[in-house]
Amino acid sequence: MFIAEAFKMALAAIGAHKLRSSLTLVGIIVGVASIIAVMTAISIIQTSIETELAVLGTQTFQVQKYAAGGPMSEAERRKIMARRPLTVEHANLIRERVADADLVGAELWSFGHAAKYRDIATNANLTICGGTPEYVENNTHYVHSGRNLSAEDVQVGRSCVLLGYGVAEKLFPWTDPLQKSIKIDGRSFQVIGVLEEKKSSLGGGFDNYLIMPISKFERMFTERDQFGRDRSVNITVRAKRPELLNDTIEETRAVLRQSRGLKPQQEDDFTIFTNDSQIKTFHQTTAGIKTGSFVIGMIALIVAGIGIMNIMLVSVTERTKEIGIRKSLGAKRRDILMQFLLEAILLANVGGAVGVALGFGLGNLVSVFTRFAPHVPLEWSVAGLVFCTLVGLTFGLWPAWKASKLDPIAALRFE
Repeated sequence: MFIAEAFKMALAAIGAHKLRSSLTLVGIIVGVASIIAVMTAISIIQTSIETELAVLGTQTFQVQKYAAGGPMSEAERRKIMARRPLTVEHANLIRERVADADLVGAELWSFGHAAKYRDIATNANLTICGGTPEYVENNTHYVHSGRNLSAEDVQVGRSCVLLGYGVAEKLFPWTDPLQKSIKIDGRSFQVIGVLEEKKSSLGGGFDNYLIMPISKFERMFTERDQFGRDRSVNITVRAKRPELLNDTIEETRAVLRQSRGLKPQQEDDFTIFTNDSQIKTFHQTTAGIKTGSFVIGMIALIVAGIGIMNIMLVSVTERTKEIGIRKSLGAKRRDILMQFLLEAILLANVGGAVGVALGFGLGNLVSVFTRFAPHVPLEWSVAGLVFCTLVGLTFGLWPAWKASKLDPIAALRFE
């Protein structure tokens, strides 16, 4: 029998029992849709977050007291919290001693502040960064208008500030903010520049912050943050060339270990991370969700496969006389086997196609409720359909083999 003929007969058999076929497809649709929906949603989130985590660029890394995120035990958390803070002096040592370092910046952060210009005020949700001139380059958030912080601003602790784009839009909707005086928590600052707009797909505050000289920040705020923790400086380091990134990391690690008096057998009491390490941590965090959804989907597909096998066995029984007629007219065992196998595979793939489409639709609901860009991970649609083919082949094999083994004379006498 030609495959095209077997294909037509399989389609006709499925179409002849629409209700039964539809009920059989429910399990396949649910299984495939659940996997595709979760993988699509994670893929959308992952693509957007990876873009945002790439803020450091290809030749920059950050050193900080705290971990870069990801799952950790309570003991690990306590151990990290007990670390000594990093300081501006550590940043200066790296700047002086690490030969492969091009730009070394220092940052301190505080949250929950308000800014005011005349009668216009922001909500008390601004983030303040105390930074150095290297901030804009090392964090790829450049100046849109005005100027950057200068070394002199930091040296004298000047009361000047760079505004995030969103803050500038709020305080100066119709006015050029440059050289204007604003109040931050009641203290006067001169606006020297505005940062480029940098929207966050997470709805976060990439534009809802401002930068002042780190020396001014240290004078304004106590040594402890609003959470009661010792303030620790985040240090950003840019290597002179991308290929020198790993060497620069090792040089920086050596300088910090020596300055902090760590012995060879002691582990680092600071964290160094790059874009790649942050993305890797994110992947580790989502791995459990992916695995769980995959297992649940597989269980649903296996249950659906058992349903396909039951339906195919019923179909073999109902069509016993048809099989006997076909065999008496010259059909071979392989022809009967191929017909029923194709029918099972087609049944599974029709459900798989519907499940893939439904899964993409459900997964992309994430982009409807967030700023994430919609995405269709085609590799998962291919994987889903391939697995459906395997389900149809595996669970359709026994009914197809049973049909092919029927004796034609006994089949013709079947009532």
